[in-house]
Amino acid sequence: MTTVEILFRYATPPTEAVTFALANTREVYGIRKLKFDRDARTLRVEYDATRLNAATVASLVLQAGLHLVPDADAALLPAPQPPVPPQASAA
Repeated sequence: MTTVEILFRYATPPTEAVTFALANTREVYGIRKLKFDRDARTLRVEYDATRLNAATVASLVLQAGLHLVPDADAALLPAPQPPVPPQASAA
């Protein structure tokens, strides 16, 4: 399992219906955690990158009805890099 977080910024606070729809995204296999920061107007989604990708997660958030704001700072947090295999020596 590879845990990744993605940060979304939203323009207006979510309505009750949107909040319930977002809560239902936790039923999607691979979504691990949703965390709102109401002061910063952000939603942080933790998911399993072996099951989902960033586009799928963004699609789920948009389908729930959250109006996102494009932001250069809100980006996919880097996943841990796999180890680099050793280079074979040229003999």
